[in-house]
Amino acid sequence: MSARSIPTDIEIARAAKLQPIQVLAQERLGLDPDELAPYGHDKAKVALAALEARADQPDGKLVLVTAVTPTPAGEGKTTTTVGLGDALSRVGQRAMICLREPSLGPCFGMKGGAAGGGYAQVVPMEDINLHFTGDFHAVGAAHNLLSAMIDNHVYWGNGSGLDVRRINWKRVVDMNDRALRSITCGLGGVANGFPRTDGFDITVASEVMAILCLANGLEDLKTRLGNITVGQTRDRKAVTARDIGAQGAMSALLRDAISPNLVQTLEHTPAFVHGGPFANIAHGCNSLLATKLALKLSDVVVTEAGFGADLGAEEFFDIKCRKGGLRPDAAVIVATIRALKVHGGVARDALGEENLPALEKGAANLARHVENVRRFGVPRVVAINRFDGDTDAEVDLVRQLCAELGVAVVLAEHWSKGGAGAEQLAREVLALIENEPTRFRPLYADDMRLWDKARTVAQSIYGGRGIIADKRVRDQFQRFEDEGYGHYPVCMAKTQLSFSTDPNLKGAPSDHVVPIREVRLATGAEFLVVICGDIMTMPGLPRTPAAMQISVDAQGRIDGLF
Repeated sequence: MSARSIPTDIEIARAAKLQPIQVLAQERLGLDPDELAPYGHDKAKVALAALEARADQPDGKLVLVTAVTPTPAGEGKTTTTVGLGDALSRVGQRAMICLREPSLGPCFGMKGGAAGGGYAQVVPMEDINLHFTGDFHAVGAAHNLLSAMIDNHVYWGNGSGLDVRRINWKRVVDMNDRALRSITCGLGGVANGFPRTDGFDITVASEVMAILCLANGLEDLKTRLGNITVGQTRDRKAVTARDIGAQGAMSALLRDAISPNLVQTLEHTPAFVHGGPFANIAHGCNSLLATKLALKLSDVVVTEAGFGADLGAEEFFDIKCRKGGLRPDAAVIVATIRALKVHGGVARDALGEENLPALEKGAANLARHVENVRRFGVPRVVAINRFDGDTDAEVDLVRQLCAELGVAVVLAEHWSKGGAGAEQLAREVLALIENEPTRFRPLYADDMRLWDKARTVAQSIYGGRGIIADKRVRDQFQRFEDEGYGHYPVCMAKTQLSFSTDPNLKGAPSDHVVPIREVRLATGAEFLVVICGDIMTMPGLPRTPAAMQISVDAQGRIDGLF
């Protein structure tokens, strides 16, 4: 990856010559005009009827792109997803890409956008990274409508007997705002309702977002919304959104948002960008509907799951594939030599220097991610997202270490060369699919106890000794078992920066203990959120947020977005 003579991401995206979205949909995907709802010339929503009409068609192959534990040096998972999709198109495959929609929180915070980078991007980049088709606004509105109806229900007599001390439904906003983590609402006297403690999560942590990404259609969406548990009565009886009467109006707000969004890459490979749950606090995958439709429309679908294989990939396998009946055919584990040196203890300002001992030490992180994917029975390949400063000796060392792990490794240069830079990776993925049939299996069985599921993830995926929690949390696990939720999968929420719950612990730490701070029952999404360590469901902005660099020029063009 080299920055020499290459414009910025936004300059590359702005210079792209896009196909009209109706032409792309018809010529590349065989979609009829009445199956498309254009949003301008370069993006559209695809009607759910398109999936129903192709129910009898065979599915294409499903490829997951995951990565090593993220570092400030960058790994390029989304960029690799886009580059691989373009490369598959170049070698004669009918390929599609499935990505999540970016959240405004990290876009204006520290991470930046999530549309790829360099010459491996989905476009229109500015729209995708900002308001796009309004899906996140719809999710936030539906979520906060339920919040408003809960307080209104209590104000007008509280017919359900909801205990205001046991309301567990927070409000959401799609922005990093630590000041909203804990608030008091209802102040100002009788006319303003009953004062109570409340708080905000970021929209991408909302159960409504998870439901949107796991629903199989509008009726399933409405049923799941009605199943949301908003709190309890004094005698611990669950109160749901259906008891409040909110599910119908919530589904109306999400009527359009549930349809997948169709865009394209710089090389005109079709891409669904739909849904956006975070992988460190939610299940980290694009919508099930988008993936299922893509499998009907193409030979090979390339999708991604957030952060490292310990988070997004585990949740993809154990939640999305389990609930959606998906069987992934191959997985790509993305790494950079720079990131591996960070895991080996190299400071960021020294990453340009060759350091083979640190690289070998840091490669333990890659080795564990390879082993984690292996546990699920999915064929795998390592993709080294190459930077210009990577030396031949460093590349050779990674090749040697991967050979010892029994996994193929491919150098990829899609950031600077687009799909042409990932053709070798595409051929390796196709060879995996052809020669090594998937033996996919989830990590744990449905009938394993909830506590044991969380412990299994901590031990098998994080390399930990086990899990700990205080009596209050352990009692919650038991109560959820007693109430009939023991078959739910667990959605582990923890820092993305380490296998442990300490973000400063790099490499591949072992024998650590994973502390569980809180558990949240998501009865609409049908999983248990297990909150570990100090992870926050409402992030804060960094000292110098990216928002300070973003503006609009005199021609109305956005500058500073990355």
